[in-house]
Amino acid sequence: MSKWRQTVALSVVSLSILGIGVVSFITLLTKLKTVEAVELSSKQIATVKNPLPASIPVENFQTSKPKLPVEFNTKQIARANNWLAASFPVEHFQSYTSAFGYRRSATGGSSLEFHSGLDIAAPQGSYIRNWWIGTVMKVGDRDACGTHIAIQSGEWEHTYCHMQGQVETVDGRRYLIDRTGGIQIAEGQQLGAGMRIGRVGMTGRTTGSHLHWGLKYAKQYVDPAMVLREMFSQQQIARSSSQGWTSQQSQVIIEESKAVGDSGY
Repeated sequence: MSKWRQTVALSVVSLSILGIGVVSFITLLTKLKTVEAVELSSKQIATVKNPLPASIPVENFQTSKPKLPVEFNTKQIARANNWLAASFPVEHFQSYTSAFGYRRSATGGSSLEFHSGLDIAAPQGSYIRNWWIGTVMKVGDRDACGTHIAIQSGEWEHTYCHMQGQVETVDGRRYLIDRTGGIQIAEGQQLGAGMRIGRVGMTGRTTGSHLHWGLKYAKQYVDPAMVLREMFSQQQIARSSSQGWTSQQSQVIIEESKAVGDSGY
């Protein structure tokens, strides 16, 4: 082959290689633009369809521990009321055995359960006193609360569980009756603060002798311990002052907790 033909052949091969390179480059550039467009589109779709932040707090998941009802304003509610005429709900106080809020199951297991009141331990048969003047909304004896009574006092609802006795119906009216303790309370009855309304027992779901005392304000659970602390503070101040004290004072001295445990509902 002549030198001229060799030169032409090499030129053709070089151009072919260059052409393949250009085509490959154009193809690659097209793919990159396509990928970029897909990524951009994905970001736009994600932005439009998912308004949640990229980092979601753990507390928003259902597996997390739920927040307590009205936990944020229990102190405010307690401080906004006058408790001078209120009565501590149980005689012969021993200790607070289970606080308000979420806890491990009282009857075994590792699951969390919401404890809607404050457990107050006292010897079985100790008298229970009505915390605040009100009207009996309900008496019952057939659920985990055992023999119990619920009383309405304005926006407040207070419930007393695990009492002795049973519910009986007389002339179409339901009564909580504890004959041994001399207790007979009817639905619709008006009760004064400090009045004896029953005795501490072990009815319902319980593992020890105590009163389960629950409080609601405007149909929302509140922590009874917060109310007792404010009530105790107000009554102590009134006792040490010559003013602001009435004959409707509490019949029972409020004591601080001596032990913390877990005794049921």
